[in-house]
Amino acid sequence: MIPRVASPWRNGLRLRVPSGSRGCCRSAHNTLRNDHGCPIVISPPLVSLDIPDDWAPSPAHSCFSSPISSSNEQTATIIDGKFIADEIRTRIGGEVRRMKEGIGMVPGLAVIVVGRRRDSQSYVRNKMMACAEVGIKSMVAQLPEDCTKDQLLGALSSFDADPSVHGILVQLPLPQHLDEGKVLDVLRPEKDVDGFHPLNMGNLSMRGREPLFIPCTPKGCIEMLLRSGVEIAGRKAAVIGRSNIVGLPTSLLLQRHHATVSIVHAFTKNPELITCEADIVVTAAGVPNLVRGNWLKPGAVVIDVGTNPVEDPSSEHGYRLTGDVCYEEAVRVASAITPVPGGVGPMTIAMLLSNTLDSAKRVYAFT
Repeated sequence: MIPRVASPWRNGLRLRVPSGSRGCCRSAHNTLRNDHGCPIVISPPLVSLDIPDDWAPSPAHSCFSSPISSSNEQTATIIDGKFIADEIRTRIGGEVRRMKEGIGMVPGLAVIVVGRRRDSQSYVRNKMMACAEVGIKSMVAQLPEDCTKDQLLGALSSFDADPSVHGILVQLPLPQHLDEGKVLDVLRPEKDVDGFHPLNMGNLSMRGREPLFIPCTPKGCIEMLLRSGVEIAGRKAAVIGRSNIVGLPTSLLLQRHHATVSIVHAFTKNPELITCEADIVVTAAGVPNLVRGNWLKPGAVVIDVGTNPVEDPSSEHGYRLTGDVCYEEAVRVASAITPVPGGVGPMTIAMLLSNTLDSAKRVYAFT
């Protein structure tokens, strides 16, 4: 069993203030295949999901046509993010080869890293290895922890002006003396493969608009739900956490797929009363074992974005990674769940590669 870990949440209040439906629009899925009929991602264009809200009364006896199972004895199906991500990366590698053979060009991704945080270095190393695996050219600008804003913006401008670079990401978090918001404002939306630029986030939030890029982790979460056959439209979803990186864009994306979305955050009172009514729970609070079994509705689908190091003397590195969800309890309640590690993490990188490929295709008008 995973040991209980002390959490700063109490009664839903954090004590320290923290610094398509598969059947909805079937025709949209036809646009997701390349010339060889092989889909890379199956999420349809968001605009294709923008159907009018028709407020028809629900039958009195049921909210949904196919209710989720309510058995308390079931063992959850494991949503294998690594397997799904490997399949997507194989498709991306094929498209990169086709681009190179067809026009002699390949997508390019540039990463800017400030400082030497161990977790950031690990994330960047994994991204570079993934790029090499699928044939995407990658480059890294490593800046010192005490670099100035002008030095950071200079590296950004250099990659921005390089036509061989189709995607730029600034590895977050940045040191406190650098303003993340101002840095993202300078990044051109056309190369914002992380999807964090205000224009991309704004278009994600507006019906009838299509962002150039969707943030990678939320996009990966939705892709896993779709590929696992989970119905999103009409379902109740709870998103735990409201960061600009995961929580906020995930809630927006679920709404674009017609889920009824509740957001749980550090000041939510009695959060378990909200989550236990949700058919889909996506948690990105960064609090180990926050979500207990009694927070979940029997048969719910759980996407655990949390990646939290917890002390473990028996582990080779002295710690192990755990999610926001108490896994041993959740598997006895949920119908499906993502593991940590091996769930959302590989999907995030796969979506970054997908966004970079899309950017290059857009630049070269390659179809």
